[in-house]
Amino acid sequence: MNAVPAATLFQQALGAAFYTLPGAVRRLHAVRGTARYAGIASIERGRNPLARLCARIAGLPKAMREVPTTVEFIADPTRETWCRDFGGVPMRSRLVLENGLLRERLGPLQFRHRLHPGGGALWWQVAGVRLFGLLPLPSGWFDGVRCREREHEGRYEFLVEARLPLVGLVVRYEGWLAPA
Repeated sequence: MNAVPAATLFQQALGAAFYTLPGAVRRLHAVRGTARYAGIASIERGRNPLARLCARIAGLPKAMREVPTTVEFIADPTRETWCRDFGGVPMRSRLVLENGLLRERLGPLQFRHRLHPGGGALWWQVAGVRLFGLLPLPSGWFDGVRCREREHEGRYEFLVEARLPLVGLVVRYEGWLAPA
């Protein structure tokens, strides 16, 4: 008898709703072990000095247009590591599931996300942020942080945008990925 593979983080977080996601999104979040995706992305950065400081602290990529992008996913049932490369600029995050929320560590910031499938997409909503994993930051500061994953023309597409009060745009990056 064959053992059933353990559910991925996203399968655990979404339950049966995982299987309603578009195929390209479902395949990317069903990775077990290591997988590499490649595509193209564009990154826009805010010009406000505070926005630049926030982006630097989080380790976000600089502004670039239509750059080759790769993401290596290292996944097991308890954690995932995403090693992104935007035109030679690395960006790494670690994800775990905690109390039904996806916790993502990006530099010294720890985001907690609620995942919402709907309208042919997977939406990420910030439920809380901590600095160094200890100091909670006001959740209202992050109402302007949005992430959408969807399938378009058979490819996985992403859009991430972060706007903060009094700071404005920190970063917006979007693009597509396909298995490499």
